[in-house]
Amino acid sequence: MSAIEATHLRRRFGERVAVRDVTLRVEAGEIYGLIGPDGAGKTTTLRMIADLLEPEAGEVRLDGALGYMPQQYSLYGDLSVAENLAFFREMYGLSRDAFRARRDRLLALTRLAAFRDRRAQALSGGMYKKLALACALLHEPKVLLLDEPTTGVDPVSRRELWDLLHEFLAEGMAIVIATPYMDEAARCHRAGMLDRGVLLVEGAPSELLAAFRHPVLAVRGDRDALEDLLAGDEDVLAYTPAGARLRIVVRDGRERDDVARLERAGARTEPAMASFEDVFLARMRDARSAP
Repeated sequence: MSAIEATHLRRRFGERVAVRDVTLRVEAGEIYGLIGPDGAGKTTTLRMIADLLEPEAGEVRLDGALGYMPQQYSLYGDLSVAENLAFFREMYGLSRDAFRARRDRLLALTRLAAFRDRRAQALSGGMYKKLALACALLHEPKVLLLDEPTTGVDPVSRRELWDLLHEFLAEGMAIVIATPYMDEAARCHRAGMLDRGVLLVEGAPSELLAAFRHPVLAVRGDRDALEDLLAGDEDVLAYTPAGARLRIVVRDGRERDDVARLERAGARTEPAMASFEDVFLARMRDARSAP
């Protein structure tokens, strides 16, 4: 079986359906990115996989021990780095010898050895996330779930967290990372685009980009005037600011008409390469406008 098999998961809170019929599989040695905006259902999906939340429908099967790093700050702030790791050693029931070896390796990998006596609440955001990751990895899980581990983290710490993930990925771990950052999808073997509890599409990022057929334009002009012009246009699937320009995704086959309309309004346009964010926003627009 796969390291993670989640089939037809569904969960609601009151009248709101947070996750509807989500199915995903993750293999050993694979990073799967669960990509979507706030409120998409990422955390609810991870919590059901981690058996912290009971699904209304569907089932989850895991092949091996589980490590889970929640989005919220979950460590004991008044305990030091070493004391937090010791607490998790007790929780996992590790022998002293196994604990020492794993602790020392994780402290070295996360570069926290020099800060072992510092309280968790005094760590920087990036250092705190690395400590939380070390605690989740202490018992050498085969499956690792990470809920937005890089949110609020500086770029250097963000890169270091990803380097750590690839260190353990090489040992055959299966990793699911939930993130709102579209650029992180390119770091995953496969990514699933989640919106309003629905898995819109999944696949290798390169394949999703290669299959994308809608033209993308880089447009210069008065930002407010352009946004007024584009609002409500059914041919425009997405537009996002990009420095002094707008990136616009137009419906396939409508590029010539839209370029002409934009240029009549005084804008300058040029073709642009599609990004993973363009793919996601266009898919989300199509899904939300469907009956």
